[in-house]
Amino acid sequence: MTQPAPLGAGAAPAADRTWFVVPLFNEGEVVGDVIRSLRERYPLVVCVDDGSADDSARIAEEAGAAVVRHPYNMGQGAALKTGIDFALRDPAMAQIVTFDSDGQHQVDDAAAMIALREAEDVDLVLGSRFLDARTRPGWAKRLVLRGAVWYSNLTSGVKLTDAHNGLRVIGRGACEKISIEQNRMAHASEIVEEIGRHGLSVREYPVHILYTDYSRSKGQSMLNSVNIVIDMLFR
Repeated sequence: MTQPAPLGAGAAPAADRTWFVVPLFNEGEVVGDVIRSLRERYPLVVCVDDGSADDSARIAEEAGAAVVRHPYNMGQGAALKTGIDFALRDPAMAQIVTFDSDGQHQVDDAAAMIALREAEDVDLVLGSRFLDARTRPGWAKRLVLRGAVWYSNLTSGVKLTDAHNGLRVIGRGACEKISIEQNRMAHASEIVEEIGRHGLSVREYPVHILYTDYSRSKGQSMLNSVNIVIDMLFR
């Protein structure tokens, strides 16, 4: 199936019924800009501060996000679960978007994915780095991600091109069915397995992930690759 044409810049489909769930851990340097840019089009944003040692939570709150705080670092999976539970308290919420706090995700991609989910009435739309050539991970990360796709496709029965992409649009019904019990990086594989277990409908959409100087300076790209390998081995 061909992909729909990209939305025009500034388009914000379903802005009044979409919550963005943003895990947050020590991103004080960039999170204010991320939240302000996001809220220009999508005002419903909840940041889950996962035990940050800096002033990330205060900055996110001043930028207009609702902020929920974990008392200590529990992991990205736990942060997503907390954020989804928060969004489910809004009876008008039709879907949530999982969105990174470090500037790697693009609001245009999220908007196009929301429009796709609503147009085709699917349970989830998942971002993929491998449906076009815009995203350029290093060779080591690319190798790990390809291995993760092979493993996930084999064990879950869900055929994807990118199993560990953090940009996702998840409909309300899927939010109510998917159980996230893995607190740390294993949550990504767990979500795919939950999609297969519940027989949820899913589409992928090509997204551009920006591996910035900031994220590379924090070692996130290589660290995430290591975490994915550990996830695969222990699961």
